[in-house]
Amino acid sequence: MIIDTRGWVAQNDKMPGNARFRVYGTVTVSHPGIEPVLSMPGLQDRSFNLKLELQLQPQDGHYMQVLTERPVAFEMPCGYSVPRVDIFHEGQLITSITDIPETH
Repeated sequence: MIIDTRGWVAQNDKMPGNARFRVYGTVTVSHPGIEPVLSMPGLQDRSFNLKLELQLQPQDGHYMQVLTERPVAFEMPCGYSVPRVDIFHEGQLITSITDIPETH
């Protein structure tokens, strides 16, 4: 399956009291009843790189088959630097993000 995504951004917000790591982007799905979700699989490599899985979850109901752009986001507490984010869908690498700004 070919999946169309764009606009991926990762940000490491190290502001004291609420350090968060965020990843977000846009996914084009085949109809508005599909919800894209980013999750962190249980297995991560030994580096500080972050591996995320993009899943497309169908919602109940009937929808017209029209290409729809849907935002997707992932957020987690984080106090360290993440040098790279790899996003996979069904075992295939979609994108790698290496330009990750840090906010202090």
